[in-house]
Amino acid sequence: MESRRNDDRRGSDRQAMADAKLFAGHRIKRLRRQAGLTQAAMAEMLDISPSYLNLIERNQRPLSATLLIRLADRFDFDMRSLSDDEPGGGEDGLRRRLADPLFADLDVDRNELHEWLAASPGGAEAFARAFDRMTQGGGDARPDASDPVIPVRREIERWKNHYADLDSQAEALADELRLGAGDLYGAIAERLRSKHQLTIRILPAEVMPDRLRRLDLHARQLQLSEMLDQASRTFQAGFQLAQIEAKAEIEALVAGAEFLDPVQARFYHRHLSGYFAAALMMPYRRFLRACEGSGYDFELLQRRFGAGFEQVAHRLTTLQRVGERGLPFFMLRIDRTGMVSKRYAGASGSPLVESAGFCPLWHIHRAFDRPGEFTRQLVELEDESRWFTISRMVHPVSRAPSGIRAEFAIGLGLAAAHAAPLIDARGFDLAGGDTTPIGLGCRQCTRADCPQRSAPPIGRALIINERERAITPFAFAGD
Repeated sequence: MESRRNDDRRGSDRQAMADAKLFAGHRIKRLRRQAGLTQAAMAEMLDISPSYLNLIERNQRPLSATLLIRLADRFDFDMRSLSDDEPGGGEDGLRRRLADPLFADLDVDRNELHEWLAASPGGAEAFARAFDRMTQGGGDARPDASDPVIPVRREIERWKNHYADLDSQAEALADELRLGAGDLYGAIAERLRSKHQLTIRILPAEVMPDRLRRLDLHARQLQLSEMLDQASRTFQAGFQLAQIEAKAEIEALVAGAEFLDPVQARFYHRHLSGYFAAALMMPYRRFLRACEGSGYDFELLQRRFGAGFEQVAHRLTTLQRVGERGLPFFMLRIDRTGMVSKRYAGASGSPLVESAGFCPLWHIHRAFDRPGEFTRQLVELEDESRWFTISRMVHPVSRAPSGIRAEFAIGLGLAAAHAAPLIDARGFDLAGGDTTPIGLGCRQCTRADCPQRSAPPIGRALIINERERAITPFAFAGD
């Protein structure tokens, strides 16, 4: 039965890949070089001419459906990697970086980007990595190479935060246990007890003042703090189950990332274990049906799956199964200073996720003043892209021994063109209605008439006129 499901899944993947024109010359070239083949040798294996393969590698011909199937049959790789591994995020990723004011005078058009990717994919990826490193941390030009978060984030985005095998395994386990919102925690606890000889013990806060979860192998206990609410207890129990039953799959993904720093590998391992736990709580197909049937009603989704808002928000960024895709959400989590502690672009391609700064006109900041409420807004960036966003403040369930309790704002969003199915988007004119013009932080924004501006944009000369006072004290030269 499982073999048949896998065959069906591979078949649907192939059909979906075949239905669209796919230019992936850089990936085919890399595959050929990894196999140690010349163009002539690979062309012979694929029953095509060397000249045709050369055109494919230069992105001057798309991959046909027939050729896709031959590639999948004759080389050991996942066809989805052909589109998921574009250098620098592909044309969209490079165009987003080149929108920086530093490159305002270059006017690089789409044809040049296409030629760049075709002729020098390695150079495009090198540019993207250098730019990302230079702009991390609010534009600080002194990158910290020891920061473990940056390479892990890059690996997550390379997968677009969707791990099909982990999702399938978690979904199969959920079906096996017949998990429901009422007995989810109990079913996982029983699985840990009966199959892995681990019991769950809830300990008082004074016993675990600075820990939420602890695995005591000597006592064969998973110890959880009483400060955790039910959704968090379920997640932590699922996290432990992931480390046992999805160990091989998670370790393979970590090994495939080829991190140089063991801290980065452990950080990525933790992300993947959390991914599995969330997929167990919110099994893919059932969760997607609930999303589509409810108009992505967040409160309903929380209740139906026994999850917290942040857990639901994160899960929404992962719904990218071939043939069963959800809406392309992005997610951010910030504190009151605008410092980002989580950012997932998913399949959204939104510049807001990669921004080094945030516009104060974006209502994500207002969420802190409206606990428990959803803040909805239609915004427009300088590139005229329109985004529908939903924000809400969240409190982590724990607090420090000092009594300090953290506050964060979760920002969810997607392109306005995709937002019509949302129950929260009702009443908004997504196509032609009024929007709030925002930027990617003052240092990246070149809107000249913004009264909220706090700093001049990078790369623009300031204009000082003692006889005039503009709306903003930072008047600057245009293009």
